[in-house]
Amino acid sequence: MTIRALGTPWASPGERQYSLPTSLMLKLALGEAPAHVPTVRDIARGALAAATSIDGGAIDRIIRERTGGFRAARIFSAAGAHGAGHGHLGYDAIEQQTGMARTLMLRVPAGTPVGQLCETLAQLPTVESATPNYVAVTPFDAAHALAAPDTDDGWAPREMVRLAEAHAIEPGDDGVVVGLVDSGVEKHPEFPHTFRAGFDTVRLESADVAPGVQLLGDHRRSDGNPEDRFVGHGMGCAGIIAGEGLRMPRGLGGACRIIPMRALAAARLPGKTNAVGLGAISDLDMAMKLAVDLGAKVINMSFGTDDSALAPHSPKPHADTVAYAIARGCILIAASGNNGRETIYWPAAYPDVIAVGAVGADRRPTAFSTRGGHVALCAPGEHVLTTAIEGYQYATGTSFAAPFAAGAAALLVARSHRRARPIDAETVRDILMRTAQPFAASGVSGCGAGILDAAAALAALDQDLDRALGQPGDGDDDGGADDG
Repeated sequence: MTIRALGTPWASPGERQYSLPTSLMLKLALGEAPAHVPTVRDIARGALAAATSIDGGAIDRIIRERTGGFRAARIFSAAGAHGAGHGHLGYDAIEQQTGMARTLMLRVPAGTPVGQLCETLAQLPTVESATPNYVAVTPFDAAHALAAPDTDDGWAPREMVRLAEAHAIEPGDDGVVVGLVDSGVEKHPEFPHTFRAGFDTVRLESADVAPGVQLLGDHRRSDGNPEDRFVGHGMGCAGIIAGEGLRMPRGLGGACRIIPMRALAAARLPGKTNAVGLGAISDLDMAMKLAVDLGAKVINMSFGTDDSALAPHSPKPHADTVAYAIARGCILIAASGNNGRETIYWPAAYPDVIAVGAVGADRRPTAFSTRGGHVALCAPGEHVLTTAIEGYQYATGTSFAAPFAAGAAALLVARSHRRARPIDAETVRDILMRTAQPFAASGVSGCGAGILDAAAALAALDQDLDRALGQPGDGDDDGGADDG
């Protein structure tokens, strides 16, 4: 059972994607956002109260006619805001253009026909879009707990992506930061210095989920403590990116650092014993923007929303935050999905996002890996040894293939910076795809260019930089020992 199978009578006809029954997202046209509406973060801090009016005109009138009353807040704080109560002040041109300054979250009473309300609001000339607050669910089957794995175990997936050879070229840089938008993290011996200060954007009420769905642990308080005590999905991704290598192979990102952004709450679905990660689109988007503003150069997004489950003509999730991250120079990595079909998942399907599928030990795409023309390449995603909330685990899914690509991207950024050259998302995608290894069998379609080869990607970057600088050699060949 998935959460969307529980039904959403408040949604539009034909919509199968679960959405919150008391929440919607409203993006106003450029120049139409009122100055007085505070941010979610300032409201959570107690610095300001939610707005009960938006425009004093048609928007307010329509919402009140359908709901009787509402509360509104800006989802995103301004990157340049300083101090509590000022998050809605000082948005720059990029934040205005991409919609960060103009997107509101509305809380409405239970029983509101949210889908119909969105359709009505979207017809107003001052409204650019209105959409239900969809919920992304990241399934996570409890893995066999490993308190202390064999130190030689877990190397096969890393050998496949040529981790050791890659680290011989570029060990990584602790100045390169990967944003991990996921279920949160926990203290662990494999991360003595890896985690920078992160944030928890989860704000869900018990009334937000269908009867029978149990929210676990902290799910109402946005704060600076992105801990995960129930799911372990974020911990699995973190180990693949930047584990220290004590009782498992080192993370592919080497010396990179991680900003943990908890945007997926822990929930137990009816008839299930294992917790899943469950996140409102508003919480995920807030976490993505905040990771960018806190300095993440690479962002790993091991979550997604099935396009076929959305109502026809519904705005696609994460479009504005993806545009914002790209405008700020970030490299976005996403899991392709786990339904084994040719399907579009968001954010993986956006052209600016590097979508990653999964291969098994046989170097063939796994049966569960979602396929499509948008998939850039594949990485190991089956029985991968990585960190857990306590100890270690074997993880399976495209959720755990994406972090390999995120780690490789972090190495490319480190290498490029070491040679005093900037690198952008388009260049990273191009290098990863043209250096990918072939699958074990020919004729594979919908799974991208092949299998990630981190060492070949770094070598190709050096060659590209040498050509750009008019130098004949292979670039720095000392393993990155100096900073010149």
